This record gives sequence, C-alpha cells and structure tokens, in this order.
Amino acid sequence: MPGELASRLQPIVAEAVTAAGFDLDSFEVQQAGRRQLVKVVVDADDGVGLDEVAEVSRKVSAALDENDHVLASAYTLEVTSPGLDRPLTQARHWRRARFRLVKVTPNDGAAFIGRVGHAGEHAARVLEGGKIRDVRYADVAKAVVEIEFKQPPAEDLKLLEDDASGSIAAETEKGSK
Repeated sequence: MPGELASRLQPIVAEAVTAAGFDLDSFEVQQAGRRQLVKVVVDADDGVGLDEVAEVSRKVSAALDENDHVLASAYTLEVTSPGLDRPLTQARHWRRARFRLVKVTPNDGAAFIGRVGHAGEHAARVLEGGKIRDVRYADVAKAVVEIEFKQPPAEDLKLLEDDASGSIAAETEKGSK
C-alpha cells in the first residue's frame, strides 16, 4: 500500500516542492502505526536552510491537505535537506559539490579523493594530486563528499576556477552516445 500511495502522492509533492523553488531529491511514504509517514528530501543549488525547509514544509502540507482524498488517513510530514553522506548520483549533486572534496570509487580501479570543479550533465572535472581529470558519472560506482574542517587550498580553487571554461572531453565524446 505505501508504494502505491507514494506513486499517487509523488506528483502532488513534486509540484509543491518545485513551486517553492526547490528540487525534490527523494520522496518516501511509510506506514507508521495508524498514520502514514511522508518523508520529503529537498535540495537547491545554494543549499537549503531551516527557513527554506519550513517554507517547503508548509507548501507540501497545504498540497497534501488539498488532496486529502489521496491520503485518506492521518499523516506525519517530515521535510529535510540531504545530509553530507548522500551519494553523488545525479549531475546536479556534482554541480552542488563544486569546490568540495569528494571520495570517488570508480566501477573499475582504485578509489581516490579529489576536489570537484566544473560539472556537466555526464561528467565532472576533478582535481586529484595537482592534476585535473574527467570523471564520467557512468564510470562511478560511488561518490560522496568528504568532510573538511579547514579552508581548501587557494591554489586548488584557482586551478579549478581557471579550468571552469574547459570542456569535458569524456562528456562530449561518450555522453552523447
């Protein structure tokens, strides 16, 4: 039942989140006793603060209340932003991780840590060991942001900024197939 309910609620929630100016990162409905637990994770290019979470929560709640015939029972709404441990699985996740340190585990080869530069639809530029390399998303088994407690080196940021206009060869060659 929660899966069927989620498929009916998803467009309603997605529309409310988009209207508020955010991306619906994930959506889930779970049975929690006699109530439904509606979990909504939202994100934006500039991140999501507490005030924005509250705003989205009000809009999603209003949309669910307008469509209470779909839920047909009491619900608890949980709206949050993604945590730092969220894997980078979509191009927008990589764009939002610009200048952040990430641990990349490729489908083939050893894991490495690098700093994200320009991120396109199919690949990102990553600074690793002083050299910038193309990382195709299709070649990544897992990528997560690493927590840093100090400012990134200025020379790393300069290299990535100077490279921002560079093309991503792997994206144009393999991403269009």
